[in-house]
Amino acid sequence: MLRLGRQEFGEHETVVMAIVNRTPDSFYDRGATFLDGPALDRVGQAVAEGAAIVDIGGVKAGPGEEVTVAEEVRRTVGFVAEVRRRHPDVVISVDTWRHEVGEAVCEAGADLLNDAWGGADPKLAEVAARYGAGLVCVHTGGAAPRTRPHRAAYDDVMADVLRTTLALAERAVGLGVRRDAVLIDPGHDFGKNTRHSLEVTRRLTEMVETGWPVLVSLSNKDFVGETLDRPVKERLTGTLATTAVSAWLGARVYRVHEVAETRQVLDMVASLAGRRPPAVARRGLA
Repeated sequence: MLRLGRQEFGEHETVVMAIVNRTPDSFYDRGATFLDGPALDRVGQAVAEGAAIVDIGGVKAGPGEEVTVAEEVRRTVGFVAEVRRRHPDVVISVDTWRHEVGEAVCEAGADLLNDAWGGADPKLAEVAARYGAGLVCVHTGGAAPRTRPHRAAYDDVMADVLRTTLALAERAVGLGVRRDAVLIDPGHDFGKNTRHSLEVTRRLTEMVETGWPVLVSLSNKDFVGETLDRPVKERLTGTLATTAVSAWLGARVYRVHEVAETRQVLDMVASLAGRRPPAVARRGLA
């Protein structure tokens, strides 16, 4: 069982987490949801299309202009409070590595802290424990926040992923984070080259078999672009193919830009696996 905010998700239930970037320089949307109005519209659309979680980020993952703690708080806290007011049942996640931001957004109503830089600030897990929030534990290969990988090398990339994420997850539980509110994430692209990201995808069952729910953030990432030699805006097909494989292998939560398309892929895989009946079954019955 996975419990986040007011929601409980069954053992085989797949969950869509919609990305809402409160940044002017996102690699994908280039600031389309930086302002409150478009960002709130994005949340409403995502929920209508089947997202159970919205993931709000105030700092671009890659290199760029410095964003202070105060500016990250300004971009996220009031917005979290308004999303909480408008959508009381949606799970609100905030993508941050800073404990000061984590504290402020939890005060505003966030349910989940997406620690995408893998424990760079150890106090963030303490914040999650103190507020009863969930935590995403991500593998980054030790990369510092907002840096790109340079000659990343592993003897066994999945062994490193497991060692790191399981240690982060157990530490979080030891601090008081509920075990059923902790997820692990292999960190596609983070501290990895394209071959590493492809390998951790092929070997996702090794993460699933640990019993921790697995979150994957695949959407339009560089490993998809390099694999198919496609620019950012032409990576949807590759993303959805990777999503289908990840779902077949047992990943539970999908952090995405395209909610409706992802939800259809996840539902189709669930039906192929025998866990979901067809929405309509008229063929051959007339």
